[in-house]
Amino acid sequence: MTPTTHIIRKDETALAVAWPAATLSVTHLDDALVLNAGSDYDPDDLNLVRRQLPHRHITLDGDTITIWPRPREHQ
Repeated sequence: MTPTTHIIRKDETALAVAWPAATLSVTHLDDALVLNAGSDYDPDDLNLVRRQLPHRHITLDGDTITIWPRPREHQ
């Protein structure tokens, strides 16, 4: 798969990342991001996102890639 650099959402300001080509939407849920595709992502898509965001926990579940929030520091 070839990564896409087109804008997914006009108001997307979270990250300057090349999302996988299959990505149809990027949704913010608090500090998490959820990428949705029209078909299942493959491991190459997951690795593309992980390479660009190495300090985030990122998971793949079929047509969804989740970029989990950073752990909050306890005060």
